[in-house]
Amino acid sequence: MTGLVQPHQTSGEDRLARWKRESAVAEWLLAAAEDPRSARAQWAAQDVALLVCGRQFTAVRLPGELVRAAAGGEDQDENDLNAFLGRALEGGPVTRDRSADHYFALVPVTTEWPESNPVFPAVEHLHRGWYLGVPAVDRTKPYGRAYWSVPMRTPGCLCDPLLVRSLVRRGEAHHQALESPGAGR
Repeated sequence: MTGLVQPHQTSGEDRLARWKRESAVAEWLLAAAEDPRSARAQWAAQDVALLVCGRQFTAVRLPGELVRAAAGGEDQDENDLNAFLGRALEGGPVTRDRSADHYFALVPVTTEWPESNPVFPAVEHLHRGWYLGVPAVDRTKPYGRAYWSVPMRTPGCLCDPLLVRSLVRRGEAHHQALESPGAGR
């Protein structure tokens, strides 16, 4: 039986590949910190580091209510919502702040975004000068205060702003349909 790979070999190779990817992503993200050593220490101690928007990325804050509406309902569990976001944003990176019930889609620095959103005022573009609490790259499970809802696949791989806008429009439409008179009859 030549050519077969033993399961323990594959998992070791997978762990090494994941570690290399996470290390590369972490280094790229740390370039957005005022003090990369301090940010790395924050990840180690608190699992979240403050990074400066406008250096490597900016972010669009998406309220959980909007994401749930876009996904089709309030009764979605967190893992289902994460999978939905991964599909809707084609694997673009998204972090989740569980205590504030916000998602943050990381988008390019060049992203232009409308100033306000009448349906969901909490949708906001965090651009140059904003700070964002970014979880350590290995925080990919829904526990604790913050984690990667959709992990960054490679350094610099960000969400397409057009897909983020489409997600927002979808959430608005579902939300307005549920709020309109006669909905659910």
